[in-house]
Amino acid sequence: MPEPILSTNQRTNLFCPGCGHPIVLNMLGHVLKELNLSDQTALGLDIGCSLLAWNFLDCLTVQTHHGRTSSVMVGYKMAKPNKIALAYMGDGGAYAMGLQSLINTAHRNDPITIIVVNNGNYAMTGGQMSPTTTLGTVTTTSPRGRNKIFGAHLASANLIKNAAAEGSFVARGTTANPLQLKNLLAQAIKNQTENNNFSLIEVLSFCPTNWKTDAKGSFERVRLMAEKFPLGEIAS
Repeated sequence: MPEPILSTNQRTNLFCPGCGHPIVLNMLGHVLKELNLSDQTALGLDIGCSLLAWNFLDCLTVQTHHGRTSSVMVGYKMAKPNKIALAYMGDGGAYAMGLQSLINTAHRNDPITIIVVNNGNYAMTGGQMSPTTTLGTVTTTSPRGRNKIFGAHLASANLIKNAAAEGSFVARGTTANPLQLKNLLAQAIKNQTENNNFSLIEVLSFCPTNWKTDAKGSFERVRLMAEKFPLGEIAS
């Protein structure tokens, strides 16, 4: 496993113990360093747990309104076409509040890279049910498990791929396999830098605080999520 890549202005991170976000950000940091892109990159952060990434990496960061990270980074890319634009958000910001912005970003083939950390709940505000919460899953707003009244979980990244223009790269990784995730992040960013196309990486991620799981239980929960959200590149 590569050594962690943190900002030179390091501070103790504020993520919960066992959270998957530091794994995602660590792999992203390695990709930017290996591709020598840190100085050229802007990272847009959504509201939610993702905002705690503001000082994690050595690149420009900008805080956005909830669900509008895609739009902000599209605007940044239009103003700075030679820069690398990344949008970092959770499943709520991507597939609930931000779904309209995200679908249109993919449909227009805007040359930015979206990173969605999917833990199946609104983690920062108490673990409420999100669009990607699977049937039967207990959350603070579905104490008996999500039922069919609310419909099945959103197909998430598959939906985005179906809406995306030709040339887009959409894939799904997991914090349970950091090296595979690192490879997917590299492919996504290269699709922006080399092909001037849209990319999205969804990451199935640990949330032991709201899941109320230990390490073994967190890995098992992600494994079960992967049965509903298949890993790897997504074909339309």
